[in-house]
Amino acid sequence: MPPLRREKITTYAAGKTECQSIPGGRAPSGREAPAVKRPTIADIAQRAHVSKGAVSYALNGQPGVSEATRARILAIAAELGWTPNSAARALSASRSDTVGLVLARPASTLGLEPFFMEFISGIQAELSQRGIGLLFQVVADHVEEMAVYRQWWSARRVDGVVMIDLCVEDERVAALTSIGLPAVIAGGPGGVAGLTSVWTDDSTAMTNVMEYLAALGHRRIARVGGPPEMRHTAVRTEAFEQAARRLHLESAPTVDTDFSDDVGARATRALLSSPNRPTAVIYDNDVMAVAGMAVTAEMGLSVPADVSLVAWDDSPLCRLTHPPLSAMSRDVAAYGAHAIRRLLEIVAGDAPGTYRDSTPSLAPRGTTARPGMPGPVPATADTEPAG
Repeated sequence: MPPLRREKITTYAAGKTECQSIPGGRAPSGREAPAVKRPTIADIAQRAHVSKGAVSYALNGQPGVSEATRARILAIAAELGWTPNSAARALSASRSDTVGLVLARPASTLGLEPFFMEFISGIQAELSQRGIGLLFQVVADHVEEMAVYRQWWSARRVDGVVMIDLCVEDERVAALTSIGLPAVIAGGPGGVAGLTSVWTDDSTAMTNVMEYLAALGHRRIARVGGPPEMRHTAVRTEAFEQAARRLHLESAPTVDTDFSDDVGARATRALLSSPNRPTAVIYDNDVMAVAGMAVTAEMGLSVPADVSLVAWDDSPLCRLTHPPLSAMSRDVAAYGAHAIRRLLEIVAGDAPGTYRDSTPSLAPRGTTARPGMPGPVPATADTEPAG
């Protein structure tokens, strides 16, 4: 196949997401007596087989654990002789019981992007069970985002934050580390510099959808990607290009965009107007895929007979089109809830970690078929990706 090409057809406007023990006495023998180890929350958690966060909720009388679990934790604490540490008590008293989320995206586009609404709904559902609030702010860029983090933390308005849209080179990671603000990054696993991250395997997901389309007979597959500076976009791009080479495709161009419907439509129009028109297009979000469907109708092309389309992030939009969009499906709300649970564990004193969330899986619908075929082809055991 000829060398893979990359295209960029947009200049990002304002609002872009560019990166930027108790002391011992003396024993009669003259040797120092061994220190008595004070029971800790970690000891209780280990004995109870629960997280340190759950122990914290139980000991502080907060919601978030069942009454049976609370009673078991309290009994183990009493058995171990646990008593509250004065410094920890002071820290607990200073908590705001609020976590923060800052989005560096144009406010005008948020209402069009189902991902964020589903992600936030998952966060809020988890927080509401625990009586914890969410402080939410939209800013123009990452410089403003970092300023908000500093302001919130200096005033102790939040106990921690969830950071999204991780970039390949991301100054926010160092900023969060330097000010000591507890944080979980929704993204990774690379580029998080020791902070906790919750991530999805976009590389495997992209490989799976490429193999599916190739199994249907597509030899010219294009992709309408997101901003190239974002880490998940870069991961998908690498997987897309590696799969294209391994599958010996005739062509596999990627067009970089800003995730918007307008730019997604322009990218689709350019791809379908090219002499070597693709027979399948993969979109990095559902908004652009819906816009792409409109372009195919405008150009007199039939979906999926002339071109197959696949969206990423399977929102209700994908099931409202005609035909319904095939999509890489994942539970975005559960992803948000997972991120917030990890943040609350960090706030409670857990060590940072990297946690893999569920991998997007293909939901074949009416927009994918063999080239020239009028209807969808269901995924088989050999081609359907594992969730």
